[in-house]
Amino acid sequence: MAATLPLTLALPTAAASLAYLNARLSLSYDYNLLGSFIAGSVVGNIAQRRDRANLFYVLEGHALNPKTASNVFLIYQNRQWTYKEAYENVLRYATWLKRRHAVGKGEIVAIDFTNSELFIWMWWALWALGAKPAFVNYNLRGEPLLHCIRTSTARLLFVDEEVKAGFSGDVLQELSSGGFRDGKGAVETVFFSKELELEILATNSVREPDEARGGARLQDMAILIYTSGTTGLPKPAVVSWSKVRLGGYFVSRWLGLKKGKDRFYTCMPLYHTSASSFGLSAALQAGSTFILGHRFSPSTFWPEVRASSATVIQYVGETCRYLLSSPPTPLDTQHKVRLAFGNGLRPDVWQRFQERFDIETVAEFYGATEGPSASWNLSRNGFSRGAVGRNGRLASLILGGGLTLVELDPLTDAPLRDPQTRLCRPCAPNEPGELLYRLPDHEDEWGSKYQGYYDNPAATASKILRNVLKKGDAWYRTGDLLRHDQDGRWWFSDRIGDTFRWKGENVSTTEVAELLGTHPAVREANVYGVRVPSHDGRAGCAAVVLDASGEPSVELLKGLAQFVRKRLPKYAVPIFLRLVSAMDVTGTMKMQKGVLREEGVEPGKVGLDRIYWLPPNEESYQRFGEREWKALEAGRVKL
Repeated sequence: MAATLPLTLALPTAAASLAYLNARLSLSYDYNLLGSFIAGSVVGNIAQRRDRANLFYVLEGHALNPKTASNVFLIYQNRQWTYKEAYENVLRYATWLKRRHAVGKGEIVAIDFTNSELFIWMWWALWALGAKPAFVNYNLRGEPLLHCIRTSTARLLFVDEEVKAGFSGDVLQELSSGGFRDGKGAVETVFFSKELELEILATNSVREPDEARGGARLQDMAILIYTSGTTGLPKPAVVSWSKVRLGGYFVSRWLGLKKGKDRFYTCMPLYHTSASSFGLSAALQAGSTFILGHRFSPSTFWPEVRASSATVIQYVGETCRYLLSSPPTPLDTQHKVRLAFGNGLRPDVWQRFQERFDIETVAEFYGATEGPSASWNLSRNGFSRGAVGRNGRLASLILGGGLTLVELDPLTDAPLRDPQTRLCRPCAPNEPGELLYRLPDHEDEWGSKYQGYYDNPAATASKILRNVLKKGDAWYRTGDLLRHDQDGRWWFSDRIGDTFRWKGENVSTTEVAELLGTHPAVREANVYGVRVPSHDGRAGCAAVVLDASGEPSVELLKGLAQFVRKRLPKYAVPIFLRLVSAMDVTGTMKMQKGVLREEGVEPGKVGLDRIYWLPPNEESYQRFGEREWKALEAGRVKL
């Protein structure tokens, strides 16, 4: 006779078994991840079949629906607009653009705006006309600014009044020259003003017929968004309707945004994918409220979050570190935030940020504007804290073939290949390698997965790697080193080119910087390799912002040396420290290394910054100047 269990014992036993399997295999986690992805794909494809791929129709749907028309869509600087009011403003801007500047279907129009409601009205008005905006980084000046406008091919450029001062006479003269657009004529530059804004809002709006927007496919360009330009001039990445629609819908469902209830706050720049495609697009498709800050400041971030009753906040790069650097107050936990969403949250900051500000969930993602995919980590506990992506067994089984890590040659950064098959060598678990995303073998089948850079086939092709796992296959190169463990977690290691070689070993700048960031006296750390006379490779240098100003004490310098020596292998210990008053970051809060690396540690090239070094057989960092530099040049010191 088969053994039986009483029902009162069987049910708890079964529940415990299911709970164990769920925890072990991450079934519920994968259900949310895969369900969000599938739902986004279904909604996007239905929209395309109905000729509604353009997100203008989502805004219109909320505005014309009596159940949602009066819901608050946008909050900016203590002002708010319902979905209906926002829609009406968009139509006014669209009517004005068509009447005054003859903007039409398919045209690319450049906009150089800071965060404001005007950015959104202009952006959506262009979509209402079937045109495509090119988002220009408002921090750019001189040649990088001209380069972005030139590569957009736009004949029209609209500039925020706040950005006007960045347009020098030389820049304006260049834009107005007939040969600026490769013989296609000058660029008409329109500077916004309060008077012009009032003129537009007084316009009697006309909704253009559907034909003006018709025929848009998911793989078609929706926006041009520029890369950060940290390794050269910015490149215009084609952001498709698939990315802004499917990406935004995925985020809204993955984060569990609720219609009419959640309030999504960001002060990250709208010219970047994070705030536009994964911020505004997600809030809009969920029917939630989008709260926009003018720009990031530690002094205004939490007051705006509290005043707007935000439930979700967005971060990018070093945002959370800067928030932690502000003095603690009793108001730190006085908010309604349930979730922080973004990318670039360093592991050394993650837990401290959650604990100080009482943030239950961190939703971290990893991706690139032009990339075909991304990784996602919805983290509520220590298991996945610090990871840039996570998936359970089911998601790995279904999606695992779409990405891989491959070994790189430490000297050339080129993928290592098997000498017989000439295919790439996949990484073992916990072994860092370059992350690659799978593409169809034939370029004409890439569709909405990868469009590359606008009007730049050479740059587009440079991101593709062939013959990776089989002959003829195609993969997108991220340019980043990651590692993947057996529990389905993905960890960022370093940017290819940032990792340097010293004493025959590879040094991860990210890992060293994260360690330094845990020292109580270090507010920020940016690690890079520098050339040193009479030595091969690059020696480690850490640009640091200390909590205390002035000359560091002997005790602190000795303590820093002991701290890194105790926790790092000898080859990874920074030989040099460069004390800086503030860290140079991009508009998306990512630390810049290029200039620091180029200047190195030669005393005459570092300005007023103070350099310290850790001489051989010494216990403490010491001042480094001309005498020490000449000793290295003469080969009298061997590091």
